[in-house]
Amino acid sequence: MANEALIVIDVQNDFCPDGALAVAGGDQVVPVINALIGRFEHVVLTQDWHPAGHSSFASSHPGKAPFETVEMAYGTQTLWPDHCVQGTAGAAFHPELEWTSAEMIIRKGFRKAIDSYSAFFENDHETPTGLSGYLRERGISRVTLAGLATDFCVAYSALDARRQGFDATVILEGCRAIDLGGSLATMTAKMKEAGVTLS
Repeated sequence: MANEALIVIDVQNDFCPDGALAVAGGDQVVPVINALIGRFEHVVLTQDWHPAGHSSFASSHPGKAPFETVEMAYGTQTLWPDHCVQGTAGAAFHPELEWTSAEMIIRKGFRKAIDSYSAFFENDHETPTGLSGYLRERGISRVTLAGLATDFCVAYSALDARRQGFDATVILEGCRAIDLGGSLATMTAKMKEAGVTLS
């Protein structure tokens, strides 16, 4: 397992029940992920970490509502309720997540003008988070992913892992989806096509 890492995606309060952008059953992934954490030598967490007034928030676009879209310089952007604002309780990890053994926390979405779903790149698909270099320098070639949400941050991370040359497995039991306009089926198909193992 020395060349493998578990990447836990955005298991934060705002994505769990009663959160600002709650994913149905989001808290149900916690025991599954805790069991995975116990099996992996290398664990990386991602944390959505938006400044107030982030450009992906519907509240930053007068007349727009959450889940509508706008065109940004980097392409079409889904607008979200304000969520995971830096330093708030909503941005904190779920209190039952056993995250203390994580070797690295990748914070994403902190650039005000661009959203970030993937653990590897911002949504322009060009601005890196540094995760690829970290994994390579540690000699890691295989990643297993779980977390929230299957069809957004998990899927984007898995696809970028493959593009960066890593073997990638998504543990579906440890994920929950938003499924916005059929996004779960779309992203599941994309992951399969890219060679992501869905387990």
